[in-house]
Amino acid sequence: MTTEIAKLKEGKVKFQGMVDVVRDKKNIQFVVLRDFSGKIQVTVDKVAHPEVGEVFSHLLTGSTVIVEGNLVKSEYVKMGGQEVLADKVEVTSTAEVYPIGPESNIDQRIDYRWLDLRQEKNHLLFKVQSTLTNAMREFLVDNEFIEIHTPKLIATASESGSEVFQVKYFDTFAYLAQSPQFYKQMAMSSGFGRIFECGPVFRAEKSHSRKHATEFTSFDVEFSGIESFEDVMELEEKMLAYSLEKVSEKFGKEIKDIFGVDVVVPTLPFPRIKLADLYHELEKRYGYTCSDEEKDDLTTEAERLCGQFAKDAYGHEFLFVTDYGARKRAFYHLRKNGIPQGYDLIWKGVEITTGAQREHRYEILKQQAEEKGLAKDVEFYLQFFKYGCLPHGGFGLGIDRLTMNLLELANIKESMFLFRGPDRLTP
Repeated sequence: MTTEIAKLKEGKVKFQGMVDVVRDKKNIQFVVLRDFSGKIQVTVDKVAHPEVGEVFSHLLTGSTVIVEGNLVKSEYVKMGGQEVLADKVEVTSTAEVYPIGPESNIDQRIDYRWLDLRQEKNHLLFKVQSTLTNAMREFLVDNEFIEIHTPKLIATASESGSEVFQVKYFDTFAYLAQSPQFYKQMAMSSGFGRIFECGPVFRAEKSHSRKHATEFTSFDVEFSGIESFEDVMELEEKMLAYSLEKVSEKFGKEIKDIFGVDVVVPTLPFPRIKLADLYHELEKRYGYTCSDEEKDDLTTEAERLCGQFAKDAYGHEFLFVTDYGARKRAFYHLRKNGIPQGYDLIWKGVEITTGAQREHRYEILKQQAEEKGLAKDVEFYLQFFKYGCLPHGGFGLGIDRLTMNLLELANIKESMFLFRGPDRLTP
């Protein structure tokens, strides 16, 4: 590991690496080797060690080697002020010419994603994503949440008869879960109190937008004993502020250098606005209008404008939007005076969360399911509430979309290890 070598002062070293760059001069070679932890410069004296220089001169980017030599300090070397003067090299694998380059479009690069991921920015991206996810997990565990793992093969559609994948399951059919929602609430009925899950979810949507995928990683939270959905929003904003502070501390400078993005640790509380008031503000400030029938939900353009509005009105990157119409909200959202007690969280003009207080009373929940024609589909789920359940609520975050927003990437395909969409099942 290059990080381990960097901790040494000077002396004999032996390590493995992947060839990143070979600069061949008349009597000397400069080779940059890399591994997951970073890069190190290897210098070859071709006069003293012609056999080493001969090996490196025939290696292409991506080839792997074991190098032996002396680690020395050098004020002229940018990579940590150290270099290895190589006296021996062993080739462990060779590489062909890369079929893609930085100029290739994202779909071409996904065809060879294992090569695309070798870029320094992609290594940083997944280190950031790992830190972000771990910080959210850490925050919740410190607040007495427990982690659960719910099944992804289910007997009926998660929330409706559409937007799910049907799969052959022995002599019957099953569905891929589009959300762990029902099982999160089962945990509330079980008395778990505070739970979270990080795992895959599946959406059979033929969407080709920059923010949609048919399989993605969701970070879901549910907890009992709440008084209103304000408690849910408060928990989420605290969790995100904590997590972004961890990312900023560890990677803020690198993110700025490589992605050109400032990691802003948000102030608390996040601003909140009712949907009707938001539409009024968007028309007044930016001349945006839409039909009355669209105003019980957030349109794509209104969502985008939320990014500008949050900055202009509140000096903030985040915005909670509340008081949606019941027509577009899930049947399990608790309602007061006919208004679903939930919210969307918009960050930089992209929706990253839907959260709500859930309806925990069996008869009302059954009635709301019947209104949407789902009573039969969710019969098993309704059983969770027949034997008592505390008031509860929660939310779900897409880790990939969260990463896309954090680093201000053009497309969610960039923020996923391997993207899955309507036209993408490989590699």
